[in-house]
Amino acid sequence: MPPGDKSAVSADGAEARAEKLNTRAAGVVALAVLCSRVLGLAREQIFAALFGGGRIMDAFTIAFRIPNLLRDLFAEGALSTAFVTTFSKTVATEGEAAAWRLANKVATLTAVTLSAITVLGILFAPWLVAMLAPGFEGEKAALTVTLTRVMYPFILLVSLAALVMGMLNARNVFGVPAMASSFFNLGSIVAGVVLGYWLDPHFGTRAILGLAVGTLVGGTLQLTVQLPALRRLGYRYHPDLRWRDPGVKAILGLMGPSVIAASTTQVNVLINSVFASELGDGPTFWLTVAFRLMQLPLGIFGVALGTVALPMLSRMAATGQHGAFRSELARGMRLAFLMTIPASVGLIVLAEPIISVLYQHGRFGAHETAESAGALRFYALGLCGYAALKVLVNAFYAIDRRKTPMVVSFIAVGVNLALNWIFTVHLGWGHRGLALSTACVATSNFLILYLLMRAHLGRLESRAMAVLLARVALASLVLLAIAWGGGQLLLADWAVQHFWPKLASLTLVIACAAVAFFLCASALGISEVQELRQAVRRRLRRER
Repeated sequence: MPPGDKSAVSADGAEARAEKLNTRAAGVVALAVLCSRVLGLAREQIFAALFGGGRIMDAFTIAFRIPNLLRDLFAEGALSTAFVTTFSKTVATEGEAAAWRLANKVATLTAVTLSAITVLGILFAPWLVAMLAPGFEGEKAALTVTLTRVMYPFILLVSLAALVMGMLNARNVFGVPAMASSFFNLGSIVAGVVLGYWLDPHFGTRAILGLAVGTLVGGTLQLTVQLPALRRLGYRYHPDLRWRDPGVKAILGLMGPSVIAASTTQVNVLINSVFASELGDGPTFWLTVAFRLMQLPLGIFGVALGTVALPMLSRMAATGQHGAFRSELARGMRLAFLMTIPASVGLIVLAEPIISVLYQHGRFGAHETAESAGALRFYALGLCGYAALKVLVNAFYAIDRRKTPMVVSFIAVGVNLALNWIFTVHLGWGHRGLALSTACVATSNFLILYLLMRAHLGRLESRAMAVLLARVALASLVLLAIAWGGGQLLLADWAVQHFWPKLASLTLVIACAAVAFFLCASALGISEVQELRQAVRRRLRRER
């Protein structure tokens, strides 16, 4: 759109009023993702209490990470993003019947391809473990191979679940697919603990096999719980091997670059695993604990905004709504910053007591808490970049500039390797250096993509973004002061405090800091805060 085209601006303003980023839908997804993240946190709490934070959990973490990485690369990253983009455009241009035919083709292709990958993964598990965890030796390496083989079918189950999630999201159904991962966590917790106890009541090495089988039970639940909602939309699966279709080609074309671009974080986490495996028993799981806590606010805010924004941005791009596209993209990123900057500050200041309350039980002690907290502080530095990327990367796919994130991600992976070596090997910062490297990569990745998108669109409401960041920074200083002061007064002896007093003190400090932040943000006139408050009020009125 030419910069001086006032009629286009006016038309785009009407389009923006016609369709806006649905904060209610984002709220539904955020609540569902919060439930999933909390259950995922409970899952790791239980496993850490039963098995500690050493050799056994290192083996389980790497074994689960291998198929889980493929899930992020081919399913919830590349496949889901490419499918939602193409499916939404097909609905907008060719109608619903054509879109469902495309879904059948892609579902069949996914089932056939991932079944073959599963078989290959089971066969080549020893080589995969040796490549991804070169520091594992002897019994630790053998246990990791066994667990990898047991859990490898998870990639097939969760890929089909991600495809179903994409179909539902493209038809503006967000709550059910967002809740599906909660069923994964429930299934893996219940089945894993029951089977583990059956195999070894003392929860030694044999019991970990029960957790591996429980992962498959959870994956099955994650898929099947979504099927009734899909059936209500009118979808009926029929195997379709006619893959020479423009829609299938478009999805595969999107998937190639996005395999790298949409999953840079996971690729870098895997690279970190290679370095962490050389640091002895514990660092692999400590990094996982810290990353899980960092993902809690990321999942609530970043994933929710990205999930809701992708179908909407794809429709705007397909129908030429340039002004509305630019406005809603900028708005989504501002909302991501508003919610994640205070979360980052809170995680940095209160890292030890948070991990102590959540994980310091059973065989997971104060030493493991302190080591995990060190990683969490550095991971939290990149939280804002992660959240904004969830929205920004999807915008590049919506305008069919998929190669741009791919190239930037190539650079990011190289930078991560270099920073890992500098921080871990040269400076000797251990697993903390690995977390800092990941945060630096996420932030630089966002900044590069933001500048490229701004150059493409001509403008991206950068002034409004700068004003928001300045005001959020001021409000976050108040949060920082309250969190630090409260921590010094009530949580200075977190390592020896009893659980309930420590939980009460931590809850009080977080609540006071959060309230102070939102009061200051409101006083500073941050419009997004007013919008969130109005959405909550509308929700409460509906409940009454």
